[in-house]
Amino acid sequence: MVCKSYILSTGSYLPKKVMSNADLEKIVDTSDEWIVSRTGMKERRIAQDDEFTSDMGAKAAKIALDKADFKATDIDLIIVATLSPDYIFPSTSCLIQEKIGATNAAAFDIQAACSGMIYGLSTAKSFIESGAYKNILVIASEKLSSIIDYQDRNTCVLFGDGSAACLVSSRKGSIRIGEYSLGCDGGQSNLLMMPGGGSRNPASHETVDKRMHYLQMDGKEVFRHAVRRMEAASIKCIQKSNLSESEIDYLVPHQANIRIIEAIAKRCHIPNERVIKTIQNYGNTSASSIGITLDELLDKNIIKQNEHLLLVAFGAGLTWGSMILTSEEV
Repeated sequence: MVCKSYILSTGSYLPKKVMSNADLEKIVDTSDEWIVSRTGMKERRIAQDDEFTSDMGAKAAKIALDKADFKATDIDLIIVATLSPDYIFPSTSCLIQEKIGATNAAAFDIQAACSGMIYGLSTAKSFIESGAYKNILVIASEKLSSIIDYQDRNTCVLFGDGSAACLVSSRKGSIRIGEYSLGCDGGQSNLLMMPGGGSRNPASHETVDKRMHYLQMDGKEVFRHAVRRMEAASIKCIQKSNLSESEIDYLVPHQANIRIIEAIAKRCHIPNERVIKTIQNYGNTSASSIGITLDELLDKNIIKQNEHLLLVAFGAGLTWGSMILTSEEV
């Protein structure tokens, strides 16, 4: 019998502090009309000074565990996707392992930027279906406010903080993880990056003065690549699943830009009411974006049996990925 992998439950956590477009108007030269018309964003959440990536990730993980009535000690592996870890090392996954009491779990981080949740779910699926592990927590958590330059009006309006978690298991659940497609183009790595802080540009007076420890992005080029790569990844994943575009019931996209989301929906012929959007409330929360959006969709309890969900994301690297989830009878 071929082992399958299922999402038993999801969870998400958003900080309490809300930063509106009006708040940003007081910081940089921008306007609510400009932000909404170009991005679709109205608000984003900002973590407290003493609230870190591991704290938010642990809260999302505990919510997912509680929903499934699952013990943390039954978790075999924790995979954390983040580009804003508490530290370069130790890994954020190790910190979360301790916070939630998952004493029997191995743990590691992955860094695929905004594609992180899909990369994490793909990795968990492989571990589960190979028989290596039975119960895996895939967590995406970001404190992007810690690496955003609030003097740069082109980037500071885009990003927010938050976390999400998926409990992935070999145990039969209502959401089966199906086919996926991953991709990368390292030749475009300069388009979206944080140049300071690694071994190439370790922290110094010079790197601080040049504001190299903040996220930097070529927005126009990233937009152009995002639309093309996400479209291609979506079509490839649909084809691998032996489905037609008309059989996709819901689109759960990375919440980077409303124009990108609309372009993907149009290309895949998915009506607006079946496109799940949280961008207006939370902005771009990078790796946790898809997880937060999926959690809100599943909490509505509107998914019917044998419906197909298409997840698709794009991020720094450049990386991209897509995945099909299918609802089944438990």
